[in-house]
Amino acid sequence: MIIKLNGDEPKIHPSVFIAPGAYIIGQVEIGENSSVWFNSVLRGDEGPITIGKRCNVQDNCTLHLYEGFPLILEDEVSVGHNAILHGCHIKKGSLIGMGATVLDGVEVGEESLIGANSFIPSGKKIPPRSLVLGSPGKVVRELSEKDFEMLRMTVQIYEEKARQFKEQLALQG
Repeated sequence: MIIKLNGDEPKIHPSVFIAPGAYIIGQVEIGENSSVWFNSVLRGDEGPITIGKRCNVQDNCTLHLYEGFPLILEDEVSVGHNAILHGCHIKKGSLIGMGATVLDGVEVGEESLIGANSFIPSGKKIPPRSLVLGSPGKVVRELSEKDFEMLRMTVQIYEEKARQFKEQLALQG
């Protein structure tokens, strides 16, 4: 469901797939070939949420912010099921694992992977190409070429799944 709030209407590229049950509210902008999956909530009621091209926000995610902490997903970011992102900046090609929580003012460097169920406290800066695990999250190593392939493959898989779901749902009326 797309909700205009306080005069702010979400700006969503026509190619975007929004699954039934997802809520996109207020100051949200979503770029080309991105997808927002079942029961996710993107609530731009206190400031802007910007999602780049070819991003995927998987099932049951919550994206929100406080004023002064915009939420930005650069291009080709994957956000795993049940993740919570709050007022953070996720740079190009990164993956946020299932159930991870990333708080206000965090900057995740390009092509980084935040592991499942990790907790990244406010203000932390993650270097590019890092694997971060734990609560609180700590950099455990630099990502390998095999890791980068997995990050890119996740983007490709979700881009294709989004096309399939969009076509199938259109056929079902």
